[in-house]
Amino acid sequence: MRRGLAVGLLGFLLAGCATFPDDGPRDWQPKIEGAGELGGPPSVQEPSTPNTPPSGGAASSGAPGAPSPCADPDPQVIATCLNPVGAIAVLPDARTALVGERTTGRILRVTKGRDPVLVTTVPVDATGDGGLTGLALSPGYAEDQLLYAYITTPTDNRVVRLAPGEPVKPVLAGIPRGARNNGGALGVDVDGSLLVATGDAGGDPNAPGSLAGKVLRIDTLGRPGTGNPTAGSPVLSTGLHAPGGICIDPQSTITWITDRTPTEDVLHELVPGPLPAPAWTWPTRPGVAGCMAQPGVVTIAEAGGAALYVLHPGQHGGFTGAPETILVNTYGRLSAAAPAPDGLLWLGTVNKAGGKPVASDDRVIRIQPPAGGGASAA
Repeated sequence: MRRGLAVGLLGFLLAGCATFPDDGPRDWQPKIEGAGELGGPPSVQEPSTPNTPPSGGAASSGAPGAPSPCADPDPQVIATCLNPVGAIAVLPDARTALVGERTTGRILRVTKGRDPVLVTTVPVDATGDGGLTGLALSPGYAEDQLLYAYITTPTDNRVVRLAPGEPVKPVLAGIPRGARNNGGALGVDVDGSLLVATGDAGGDPNAPGSLAGKVLRIDTLGRPGTGNPTAGSPVLSTGLHAPGGICIDPQSTITWITDRTPTEDVLHELVPGPLPAPAWTWPTRPGVAGCMAQPGVVTIAEAGGAALYVLHPGQHGGFTGAPETILVNTYGRLSAAAPAPDGLLWLGTVNKAGGKPVASDDRVIRIQPPAGGGASAA
């Protein structure tokens, strides 16, 4: 079974944790093509006002004209001075994203040339690799304006729903948490189901009856998806340890999942039931995290490797050509990754969590992804 990415979402604005703060009406504008778009050499114009921390953060030196420590001259940097980024969801305008900080539970709206805006704070427990590690827009977003998040609480891991003017509501609670491997990831299937990759919480990822170490397939109310291997169960696949990302090729509908095992990092092709042998392995364990899939290419963020790793799936299984490693140490430790409706790739860094942060870290970056083409080979 191969699943695809829901597309065609329109317009989004969240606000508040218990209630959503109102900072005035907003009209989302259609995507503007042409000047200022990324593609080839960066040509994005620098913002007139540098990004500054959404609350608190580094203060200005006070000297007239002194640059903010949160200003970053790189035209591909969208937001600066964040805490380590756990998840990103790009809005339908392709110019704005919702960014979740893993350890604080803050969700911020970021746009090039504007200061990040705090949308809401979801209470999280970030111990054991947990916190806020997944975000996904509702498949019916144009009508319901809902956002889903994967979070860790003091008692469990869970999927929650955020809606304008309402408190955070659990969608699927009781996913086991443990001393480690509490992080997870979210995706949206072609039929509108939510795909939920859960960590094993330090236990057996194949344990029957447990929701840990699994890929879950549920509807937006938390009910088991139609067509799961066991009727009435949310479990689609088993055998994950510490998943970092879910990405779906919109053309082939292949779903990929990155995972970190005790001995190596791996890339799985999602199938129902026990996950088969990995499609790709990294014995050096570079810390694979978020990913983006396009026809003929899968791009994987590496936290420990501080780079992007590029693979080219073939038409008949396996991969073609040589893998590529790009952006090595350009932005430091890369973690969250999300595709935009215009085909660009958004990335978040986690340099404040074990890296070598610069003054403007942690950051959100928007780049032209690597080109595909591997699928054309035999």
